[in-house]
Amino acid sequence: MQFLRDLKRTHDCGALRADDVGAEVVLMGWVNARREHGGSVFVDLRDRMGVTQCRFDKAVDDAVHALAADLRNEFVVAVRGKVISRGGNLNDKIPTGAIEVEVLQAEILNRSKPLPFQIREDVNASEDMRLTYRFLDLRRPNLQRILMTRSKVNYAVRNFFVENGFVEFETPILTKATPEGARDYLVPSRVNPGRFYALPQSPQIFKQLSMVAGYDRYFQICRCFRDEDL
Repeated sequence: MQFLRDLKRTHDCGALRADDVGAEVVLMGWVNARREHGGSVFVDLRDRMGVTQCRFDKAVDDAVHALAADLRNEFVVAVRGKVISRGGNLNDKIPTGAIEVEVLQAEILNRSKPLPFQIREDVNASEDMRLTYRFLDLRRPNLQRILMTRSKVNYAVRNFFVENGFVEFETPILTKATPEGARDYLVPSRVNPGRFYALPQSPQIFKQLSMVAGYDRYFQICRCFRDEDL
């Protein structure tokens, strides 16, 4: 593990391009796929930013090649290697398809047991199974795209309002029940037995208080808790 103490990740698995050929890099991620060809082991290393092909060549290092033979899907791996061109074997389906990393050092950071379902777009698993193993489900590329898109939208919304003189507030989550169009979600009070907080169905009262206090431009990306028998 001295390798890990000495080095930090230099790039994510979706960052490398043809301009990086010749650079020495450190990547860390999950084994997405593994295959053998012509005495070399090829591993698709994945993180949330993309996939990079890594080549474990026996002619480069016997120990590294032997380690690659032990790899399985979803093992967590750290590799140090040199970026090389894939020449005529380009993969135009991924942004990193013009290059691969010739591995010089590698460490298995964590092993994986057999998976309840595969980490891919068209997962064949029930909703209950996916929720039970939510940490695996959230590794799937389509869900990662959704979460990253949501993050970018929130960032753009915040920037727009801040640039136009709005102030962002976070209104309370535990409050008293107020008449709304749905039933309240209730939370028992630990220090006042028999009494309850209500989760807010909207931030209406709090935003009205902020306007009375002089904050005429307010915004919030808030949660609205409405018990509508769904």
